[in-house]
Amino acid sequence: MNKTNKLPAYQKSIILIFMEHPTALDPDLLRAFAYIAEEGSFTRAAERVGRTQSAVSMQIQRLEALLGQRLLLRSKGGSVQLTAHGAFLLEKAREMLALNDSIWRNFREPELRGVVRLGTPDDYALRFLPTLLRRFADSHPSVEVDVICAPSSELVHRLRDDQLDLTLLSEGHEPRHWPAQKLWHGPLRWITSDRHAPHRRTPLPVALAHENCSWRNAALGALERAGMPYRVAYTSASQAGTHAPVMAGLAVTVSPIAWLPEGLRAMRADEGMPELPDFAILMLRGRSAASAVTDALEAHIADTFRSDSGQRAAA
Repeated sequence: MNKTNKLPAYQKSIILIFMEHPTALDPDLLRAFAYIAEEGSFTRAAERVGRTQSAVSMQIQRLEALLGQRLLLRSKGGSVQLTAHGAFLLEKAREMLALNDSIWRNFREPELRGVVRLGTPDDYALRFLPTLLRRFADSHPSVEVDVICAPSSELVHRLRDDQLDLTLLSEGHEPRHWPAQKLWHGPLRWITSDRHAPHRRTPLPVALAHENCSWRNAALGALERAGMPYRVAYTSASQAGTHAPVMAGLAVTVSPIAWLPEGLRAMRADEGMPELPDFAILMLRGRSAASAVTDALEAHIADTFRSDSGQRAAA
């Protein structure tokens, strides 16, 4: 006979409730875990949550004990990697934390309303904006974001003319002495077709942006220093316009490898192209952009880029 049937009714109810409702996950534990994954470091994660490194380590131990799985692996050098279970949890933890934070904001903070003007080069629009804007709209549904896509050189003029509250720029276009926040940093690479070989032609046909583009200047400077003959075969104000002739096998271009479309590949070091410098994506704020909606979008953009960098580092 089942022993449960001998228990009083109230004890049966307690057992059934325990069986039907698993232990709740503490948002503080999930936040510590997410910060470690994003920062790749217990020390930096501890700084973000305002606790000691040992306290954060104990939080992860509690989380792993609750779930019964190893979530993080620490190397001797101090770097942190996600296990397969950790990678699964990270995506779910971000969703839970976003919902948790949204609930708190709706009850504890006045609802933000207004318009914020955001500038971005189209190089970054397709890669970052869809996720960024969707998450921002989820947490601030009454804020209207007016997006202007234009080359970095044009966005600088709009920023100076007070037509933008925030803008993303490619490094090298920022005005002198204008505060800028670095959102992303990585190498430029030579890009060719994965089915054709335009990089074997002489002179080398290149597809680049307009003359004020920092990527263009970096590419042409590298070719000239290496003494490689070239011709600018295609010029476009957008990255899509420079990618198209490369896909067709008519030219090479330069780009970060983090957001290459299908049909393109980064060239290897042994294919003879000169080395290109690293570059950064910057965020600048308008001189008169002193509103709560601008503050909220600025913080959201910084968090989105930090999260994206953490995901790629963990991949």
